[in-house]
Amino acid sequence: MERLQKILAQAGVASRRKCEELITQGRVKVNGTVTTELGTKVDPQNDAILVDDKPIHLEKLIYLMLHKPTGVITSLHDPQGRRVVTDLLTDIPERVYPVGRLDYDTSGLLLLTNDGELANRIAHPSFEIDKVYRAWVKGTPSKEAVKKLATGIRLEDGMTSPGEARVIEQEAQRTLLEITIHEGRNRQVRRMCEAIGHPVLTLERIRLGFLTLAGVKRGEYRHLTKEEVERLKREVVQKTL
Repeated sequence: MERLQKILAQAGVASRRKCEELITQGRVKVNGTVTTELGTKVDPQNDAILVDDKPIHLEKLIYLMLHKPTGVITSLHDPQGRRVVTDLLTDIPERVYPVGRLDYDTSGLLLLTNDGELANRIAHPSFEIDKVYRAWVKGTPSKEAVKKLATGIRLEDGMTSPGEARVIEQEAQRTLLEITIHEGRNRQVRRMCEAIGHPVLTLERIRLGFLTLAGVKRGEYRHLTKEEVERLKREVVQKTL
């Protein structure tokens, strides 16, 4: 027996919080009866659960790590007909969704899953999951500029949260930076680098929390191990928003 809102989130209906709203709005039925009480325990194998009079479908939970190449959209479909990340999943029958996003021209580590609750918590900045990027930027940033990347930069949508930044390598016309953030704003790393006057030339996410791209070639993916999934859940699911 599990709480109703948890079962709805695991079925991919919506985030846990949104599922709670669906319940209190009277849009969920269990065995033909409208259920509005949060925390109601149900048996997903034996109870008939409907949302807006449509049955939910419990799929096997899938957790994938993709090494996203550039030139691929982090979406399930693209009106312009460009490749999307799910085009790279050649033998996954379940419908999975990207956790957060990587820009069209950004490569690196991307998680995909049909576990809605875990996905929403990983993406939520409250849990401060490290998102580590390697960025080749134009020119040579000063020590003060690199420090600003770490302590916070004012963008048009507000100050960025503190993170980390360091120089990895320097060449005549460009510099390789490693930048760690906890947020997931649109094109955040690129905008941060533009704000210090050193626009990004190439950008790759190399780590998400404890997960790295080790052993996963660009354009390929692998299933997370049971131990990795359990560790992710320990780090985010057991905390409270």
